[in-house]
Amino acid sequence: MRSDNAKSGMQQAPARSLFRALGLTDEELGRPLIGVVSSYNEIVPGHMNLDKIVEAVKQGVAMAGGTPIVFPAIAVCDGIAMGHIGMKYSLVTRDLIADSTECMALAHQFDGLVMVPNCDKNVPGLLMAAARLNIPTVFVSGGPMLAGRINGQKKSLSSMFEAVGAYTAGTMTEAEVEDFADRVCPTCGSCSGMYTANSMNCLTEVLGMGLKGNGTIPAVYSERIRLAKHAGMAVMEMVEKNICPRDIMTEAAFRNALTMDMALGCSTNSMLHLPAIAHEAGVELNVDLANEISAKTPNLCHLAPAGPTYMEDLNEAGGIYAVMNEISKLGLLNLDCMTVTGKTVGENIKGCENRNPEVIRTVGNPYSSTGGIAVLRGNLAPDSCVVKRSAVVPEMLQHEGPARVFDSEEEAIDAIKGGRIVAGDVVVIRYEGPKGGPGMREMLNPTSAIAGMGLGASVALITDGRFSGASRGASIGHVCPEAAAGGPIGLVQEGDIIAIDINANTINMKVSDEELAKRRENWVPKKKEVSGYLKRYADQVTSADKGAVLKGN
Repeated sequence: MRSDNAKSGMQQAPARSLFRALGLTDEELGRPLIGVVSSYNEIVPGHMNLDKIVEAVKQGVAMAGGTPIVFPAIAVCDGIAMGHIGMKYSLVTRDLIADSTECMALAHQFDGLVMVPNCDKNVPGLLMAAARLNIPTVFVSGGPMLAGRINGQKKSLSSMFEAVGAYTAGTMTEAEVEDFADRVCPTCGSCSGMYTANSMNCLTEVLGMGLKGNGTIPAVYSERIRLAKHAGMAVMEMVEKNICPRDIMTEAAFRNALTMDMALGCSTNSMLHLPAIAHEAGVELNVDLANEISAKTPNLCHLAPAGPTYMEDLNEAGGIYAVMNEISKLGLLNLDCMTVTGKTVGENIKGCENRNPEVIRTVGNPYSSTGGIAVLRGNLAPDSCVVKRSAVVPEMLQHEGPARVFDSEEEAIDAIKGGRIVAGDVVVIRYEGPKGGPGMREMLNPTSAIAGMGLGASVALITDGRFSGASRGASIGHVCPEAAAGGPIGLVQEGDIIAIDINANTINMKVSDEELAKRRENWVPKKKEVSGYLKRYADQVTSADKGAVLKGN
């Protein structure tokens, strides 16, 4: 056992004295030591129930003959951090989570790990750590929130942000907005649409790192507790068989993840996280692969914000395995990939029935014949940018209009709420990328304000920042190179005509090469004065098309 390095032999007698100080018996020390990585805290609604999940995992590990030992991981609530300096500290935690988990796991020589994440950067951060450490690891999340109920209709956090835009437009009263705030997030759990947290938890199932139901069983269901116990049991079987993350997270597994990303209509943030996780697993995942896969993968699900269904509906319809089984009919999945169950993908999804073809469309009746995410290129984004195509209304799949240019999210929000953005405009928000932000803030506030003010079918938004999975509309992010790195988005001027063709995967400003060269002659990218961790992050981070991984990792 790996843990023998820390507990066995005369040399480690001092360590045994410290293990005994923890109250561990010789019987417990004789078993595999399993680290249970707990992301529990009291500030993130998706994490407030993780203490119960962790206790269930511990029971499962102990029942299967292991010794569970808990240590923590941090997590930021993107919804609470949204719209102020706090959002600069969201993406950057992904690397802190991976690094600190690596430190704890190797310093204490655990034989296996059970990761207990839930929300946005916590899941990919722990997946990165799992790939880097390559010791037997199982994931079990805290589960999604139930949808809110308002006037007989299901609602979620994206509705809440759009309600603020509706209030600004004068179509909702303050009392109505507060009524939304009371009822739109009714339980613990990750917010109830196909936002980033749920996207990544679902893709953890697809990658083979989580058990069936990990992405969809609601947080408040007792089934989630049973799942956690089974996760604790599963890691013991993995330790016995020496099944490790890199045996599971292969190139074929990441192709499966991209395929299911398209079928499910996941958050565009998956296009940041999957390359970063793949990088840690020694797999190169080029973002252009997304268009190749999207071209042959139908979009089968329209969960909020793309449509009126929620995670609880997807769970009742059969969950991720049912969607995978449906997609497998087209021969688009590698069914031989190994998973944490010790079985292949094909074995896992066999017989998983689609119980509701309105929630999970059949391959013969998809929402669209192509996938939910598109990667665009052009003179505005030579190295790519990303859009959640499944959440764009048909009339905005092609759009041309004048640029309204802002050097920060705050400036753009002031203009939108001040009524200075009109139908046809293309809002450009720059200096919000990984380096320029720094931290690549999500732009849920401006996209929600645009939607809430009734401009979602007539205004596009382009940024070198990123979007929450709760954003909808022609919201195009991850523009690379970013402005702070000398990207041409920094050369856009007020009134330049921007041409977007999502179907053709192009995005261009109608400005000649000669004019752009002239603008570049005297242009110096802006640099924000930051300190502490943000300064170190800005100095080390790479571009979004590379997953915004840190140099040297």
